[in-house]
This record gives sequence, structure tokens and C-alpha cells, in this order.
Amino acid sequence: MDRQKKQRRITRITALLMAAVLAAFSLGAAGCSESGGGGETPEQSGQQGDGGSDAQSADGSTLIYGSGDYTAINPALFEHGEINLLLFAGLTAHDAENKVVPGLAEDWTWDEESLTYTFKLREGLTFHDGEPLTAEDVVFTIETILDEDNGSENITNYTDIDSITAEDDLTVKIALAAPNAAMPDYLTIGVLPKHLLDGKNIVEDSFNQHPVGAGPYKFTAWDMGQSITMERFDDFYLGAPKIEKVVFKIVEDMDTRALQLKSGELTLAQVTPKDAEEFTGDDAFDVYDMDTADYRGVMYNFNNPFWRDNPGLPAALSYAIDREAIVRSVLLGKGQVAWTTLQKGPYANPDVERYDYDTEKAKAAIEALGWRMGDGGYYEKGGKELGFEISVRPSDQVRVDMANICAQNFQDRGVNAVVDINEKTDWENQSAFLIGWGSPFDPDDHTYKIFGSEGGANYSYYSNGDVDRALTEARRSFNQYERAPRYAEFQTAWANDPAYTLIAYIDAIYVAKKGLAGVTQDTTLGHHGVGIFWNVYAWTL
Repeated sequence: MDRQKKQRRITRITALLMAAVLAAFSLGAAGCSESGGGGETPEQSGQQGDGGSDAQSADGSTLIYGSGDYTAINPALFEHGEINLLLFAGLTAHDAENKVVPGLAEDWTWDEESLTYTFKLREGLTFHDGEPLTAEDVVFTIETILDEDNGSENITNYTDIDSITAEDDLTVKIALAAPNAAMPDYLTIGVLPKHLLDGKNIVEDSFNQHPVGAGPYKFTAWDMGQSITMERFDDFYLGAPKIEKVVFKIVEDMDTRALQLKSGELTLAQVTPKDAEEFTGDDAFDVYDMDTADYRGVMYNFNNPFWRDNPGLPAALSYAIDREAIVRSVLLGKGQVAWTTLQKGPYANPDVERYDYDTEKAKAAIEALGWRMGDGGYYEKGGKELGFEISVRPSDQVRVDMANICAQNFQDRGVNAVVDINEKTDWENQSAFLIGWGSPFDPDDHTYKIFGSEGGANYSYYSNGDVDRALTEARRSFNQYERAPRYAEFQTAWANDPAYTLIAYIDAIYVAKKGLAGVTQDTTLGHHGVGIFWNVYAWTL
């Protein structure tokens, strides 16, 4: 990997965060915290003030959701953010089984010879402001993502696009430079309104705090650090939503969410396994224990000289983690031990090294790398002690608990690992981070852009030529029988040279006030439990 190029990309993303925060301050906002409803990157953290909301008015026409906070809402820039499913719509969409179905496009064709997709938009589409949504808006959205100056973490999902053109108001042609089997999945990305953003600095523009899309709900107010209010969009392409208003009430702390569910201040919220026990058997609530593709792990930062100078150490350390104990004690059984990043899909390779908890293997593997136990009870080599920090954000208690157990496991094996609880994330210089990723969609998602050497979300600076080759060949194959061996090779290469010490897949546990109907409990959700709102337009209270 071109490490300097990667460093510039991560630095650019950090700069974009600061620009978004400054834009928020210019409109009267203040503060910054983790986006509990978003992803790993800090771009979405913080809040924006813009008028009030009636977040306390829990009635039959208002759904109040316990959400994490946001700085900027823009699907072209930031992948995560559960609110995107309410405010925006894409050419394609996902159904209850996470299969790709028509969205804003009523149908599409694929010409294998020219590597061209042709999408036909539905007639009469409009944005929330009443302006027509046309093929030009689709072109503008994809070109915005592909503009490197915008620093989109999604860019590597679309780099196979050679050209995108609007043939007429309802027809979009997307010609690829190389096959990409995941492209229909990636075209679920929310379409942006060209008429509001053309010629503007999309990172700093106030649109990110006043989003306009074509999703089932339209933005109406943002009370800084308190709530984001949306009202139903009567012209949504699948029909007007049943619930009149949705409020994302900002409640970062999971314990507080549980208390506000009990008090009636919230209609729906994701809670910890421990808090979920309080609602089980309570006739006033429904508890949804939903499967996810969302895994946790200790991410090693290969931009840090310590890991570059000690290849093989992440693999050795992976034997030291008692994952079963973490699933029992932290997740209360609401999860599964993780052994591959594609474990929840049809491409899981059961034959990879799983790094089962084995203290003797950990000892032997560490010592095989030249480390010897020192007088202080920690391994040493070349006069340096074997130790590092595991960084974790304070707002996710489950991750904090996982990090503490991992650190203790490492300590027990002679590794001086300590937990650094810090709201700020230093992607370039930190030693390690309690990471989370995982996608229930095409296997290219959350692999190519995260573990590819030039991946737009490769925050670990990981680089492995065999991984790059396998992932590239896999996205070029449309046939499952051709893709499966490539993903098996990817998982084998990754397991032999892991970017993370995988820990566990976590269930997403939602608690809802009795009377909320429409949640599809069998849908496998994504990172942070994102995806529960896929059919929110059909929900009733």
C-alpha cells in the first residue's frame, strides 16, 4: 500500500469532519459526541441546532426513537447513519431478506458485453421540496461520491464506474470499467438533489444540517443535541407512510434509553442485553432480539511503527482472547463468537484458523516471534516491553467492557495492554481500537473498502497482496460458484495475517412500546443494528 497516500486520505477525512463541525457552529450548534446510530468514523458525531421539536409528545401519530447524535447527514459522504433510511431513497433498495429490489428505479438491465447498467426511473418522482427527481440527480450523486476532494468513505464502492450519463429525465446509464457484482447493492445509496448542491462545497454546505431527500420522511427540525424531527412525505414512491411523525431523540447513553422507554418518553430504542432483561415479560413492551452481521474486534493500527516492526504479533495475540467468556458475560449470550468477517453470509469459510482461546498456543506463538518474559512479568524484546493501548469510545459500554476483558486476557499472557477510554479517535497514531463493522448485503460490502490496501474505509492501514487479489477477483465475478472460492481465499489470507483480533458478533436488541407494528424481526441487520427502518413507511402505531 502507498502508506503516504493512505495517510493523506485519513487526514482528509479528519479535515472534513472539522469542516462539518465548523459548519454546524456557524449555524449555532455546539458540542461533539459519538454517533450511536452511525458507524466507526467520527464524521457523524456532534449535533446541529435548528429550531425545536416536540420530542416529548408521544402519541399515536408520533414515533420517538432513541438515537445517537449526528453532525452531518449526507449518504454520499458517510456510510452509516440509520436516519438515512428515512430521509433518502436510492435507485435500488433492500427487502426483508436483504435482497436488492427496485427503488426509485422501477427496473434495470445489464449488458455484459458493454458492462453497462441501464436504470429506468419511476415517473413523477419528487424530492421533499417538491422539485422533480431526475436522472441528472442520480448522476450528480455518483459524481459527488467519486470526487476525491469530497473524501467520501464510500468512494471505493464506485471506482469501477467508467461513466454515468443521463440519457433522458428517466434513464440512467452506468458503464463500468470492470465488472462489479456488488454495484446494484451500492446503488441503494440515497440520491441527492442537484438543484440544491450543484457548484457548492458539499462538505461545508448547510444542506448537511438541513437534508432534503426523497425518502419516506422529510426533515423539519434539528434541536441541537436533543432531537431531529421528520414528518411523513406524502409523495413517497411507495405511498405515504402510516405514521405521521418520527423523532430521533438524542439519547447517547444506553442505560438512559432504557429508563426513557420505561417512562414513556421513547417508543423504540436499541438497548444492551443487560437492560433488555428488564423488559422481558413486561406486557407493555415488545423485545426484538435480532440477528446481525455486526462484529467487534481489536483493530491493530499498522500505521503505528510497533505493528509494522512486529509482523505476526496480531495472530499470536488472537489466541489469548476468551471469546466465549465475553459472549457470556458482556453479551449475556446475545451474540456469537466471531472467527471470520463473512461469518453471517453464504460465503463463510469454515476452514480458516479460528484462533480459539488457547493460552499455550498464545505463549508459544509470542515466544516464536522472539519475545522473552521479563522480570516485570511482561514479555520483552530488544529492550522494549510488549504492550499497547486499546482505544475505545466511552459512549458504548459494551465495547468498553469488551476492551477491558481483552486487556485483562492480554495481561494474563504477559502483554501489558491497557484500555484508553477516549472520545477522540486518532486513526493515524493510536495503537489499537475496539472496532465494529459488518454488512448483511453483498460480501464485497465491508471487505473491499475496509481491507483493500486502497480502501476508502481502511482505517487500520492494513495491506496484504493476497487479500487485495482475492477481493478484486471476487467483485469481478457474477456467478456465486466463481465468487465462493475467491472469498474463501480472502478469508484464509486474512486469517493468516489478521488485521483484527475478532471477538464476537452481537445481536441487536430493540425494545418497542406495545402497539408498534411492522418491524420484521427475522431481518438480519447491519452494523450498529442499522436496517430495522428498511420498511418504516409501512409501520403503524
